[in-house]
Amino acid sequence: MKVCEIFASIQGESSYAGLPCVFLRMTGCNLRCSYCDSAYTYEEGSEMSEDGVVAAVLKFGLKLAEITGGEPLLQQETFPLIKRLLDLGLAVLVETNGTVSIADVDKRAVVIMDVKTPGSGMSEGLRTANFDLLKKNDELKFVIASRSDYEWAVNIMSSYALAEKCPVLFSPAFNLLSPADLSVWIIRDRLPVRFNLQLHKYIYPGEQRGV
Repeated sequence: MKVCEIFASIQGESSYAGLPCVFLRMTGCNLRCSYCDSAYTYEEGSEMSEDGVVAAVLKFGLKLAEITGGEPLLQQETFPLIKRLLDLGLAVLVETNGTVSIADVDKRAVVIMDVKTPGSGMSEGLRTANFDLLKKNDELKFVIASRSDYEWAVNIMSSYALAEKCPVLFSPAFNLLSPADLSVWIIRDRLPVRFNLQLHKYIYPGEQRGV
């Protein structure tokens, strides 16, 4: 499998925010979001064996791991890797952009699906069939870049009854939407969502991503 990087940091998003976590970032992505903060994953990385990846993850001694990208589910080797890390006793988060089927992701893993809003320029690729595969402990994340993004996200959430399927998180796009504005909209509309800040961008500004 082609791996961009493996590092330890503080989980910056989702309901797991604030927890120490090992990040396994896979190479390759099928989207080109306008606000992408990890474009280096498109091509950068090196081939690693499953054993090599597992050893690199375990050396940090943490019990929480996130497999992300890019888009990690583009590589078929990701699926058995998820199972192996789970079998070793790790809690595994899988962050995906929602354009690839999650049907074959081990059900013990927590899927964090990043539903791309129009502000990303990539909303047309959404695979809505994935909504029916979500478990109660999975999570849906909407990165909101504008008021129109917010209204679009509210409509999608309502149309597919997403808040009844699993937790829904709304995040302001970093440096594009004021966190205060988004929080006010959520409160005024009494949305059943969790407000979500990208903590890692405040803890590790610039290029630093952890240790």
